[in-house]
Amino acid sequence: MVAQYEVLNSEVHRGLRMRPDVGAHPPFVMVTIGEFPAAAAVCPIFFSKDSETGEFYAGALFGFVEGELLVEDADKRDALFRPLELQRQGFLISDENIAVDLAHPRLGDGATIPLFEEDGAPTEAMRRVQWALGQLKAGMDATRDYIRELLALKLIEPIDISLAFDDGQQLRLDGLYTVSRDALNDLDDAKLVELFRKGYLQAALCMTFSLNQVAVLARRRNARLAAA
Repeated sequence: MVAQYEVLNSEVHRGLRMRPDVGAHPPFVMVTIGEFPAAAAVCPIFFSKDSETGEFYAGALFGFVEGELLVEDADKRDALFRPLELQRQGFLISDENIAVDLAHPRLGDGATIPLFEEDGAPTEAMRRVQWALGQLKAGMDATRDYIRELLALKLIEPIDISLAFDDGQQLRLDGLYTVSRDALNDLDDAKLVELFRKGYLQAALCMTFSLNQVAVLARRRNARLAAA
């Protein structure tokens, strides 16, 4: 479906409605550095490369295959972690404005949540979208700086993950990267202090610790297979 963007206007779009969420939860969702602590509590965080630009971005893994959601209640409104990228579905920042994609399924038939009150003020639901967009824009800039620093220090390395399940199925996760613990340990004290003051050391450790969630998700998948 081709996107149909318009700058959001309280007069023009007064009658527009949206859904809380749209469709199945993606297995891998882009996240920003400020989201790392919440994400790491429930799922692993990796780097991957944008298929079009080749640039690195950070993402949270919610399932091993398309259509699979292994993080419990991640698709609920009260989820422990809901990525900003999903909260802003159907909307984006355009220069200093918010643009809406009128062709997005979130704004399609059956949507019931208004964007604006009768007086033109944004509804609470729309204010949440505005907040998510603001956090996402600032977070993406901060994450790019973080990744740029790690690349300069050669701290990003590919990671091979091969999983075997009780039903005999084997899965290999390709195209993922993480922070090299060895390279991190080899940094001198001055550089570690610099990374700490920027918040990058905490973010890097958050990513490495989050790798423990791979085993958690694998056990959950095995339990589901056994119960099927």
